[in-house]
Amino acid sequence: MLLDTVVSDFRGMQAVVIGMSNIVGKPVAMLLLERGCTVTVTHILTRNLSEITRTADIVVVAAGSPGLVRGDWIKPGAVVIDVGINRVIDADGKSQLVGDTRTEELGHAAATTPVPGGVGPMTIACLLSNTLEAARVSAAMHHGAKVAADMTSAA
Repeated sequence: MLLDTVVSDFRGMQAVVIGMSNIVGKPVAMLLLERGCTVTVTHILTRNLSEITRTADIVVVAAGSPGLVRGDWIKPGAVVIDVGINRVIDADGKSQLVGDTRTEELGHAAATTPVPGGVGPMTIACLLSNTLEAARVSAAMHHGAKVAADMTSAA
């Protein structure tokens, strides 16, 4: 998990997930619960959303709403993971990709993910890693442990 690079112990941390999709919001909430976080799952219609996020040590935003989370919603030292990918037209009429946070306002956060270039490349890296692991398991099941060991040493 991307958070592992900045958080060593999740136990007791307050986490807020903005977005409740079956693809991002719910699975991330479950992963954080498994790590020992107290998790609040919200969405863009949640009342007092800014107040709720201000209590969080970890904020994961996957709402599909460009610039939804402002800097004053995030407490100093929090970790912000922006999963949002939104195409917007800038003042010059050019299309650009932005996240669900106002990244330029998050200087006081301990860590943030850029959009583009944050969660997307990590997703691809995890996909490749999991594909390699699946190949190792399959090789061990069908061809014995030696082939799987050879695959591990070659990687």
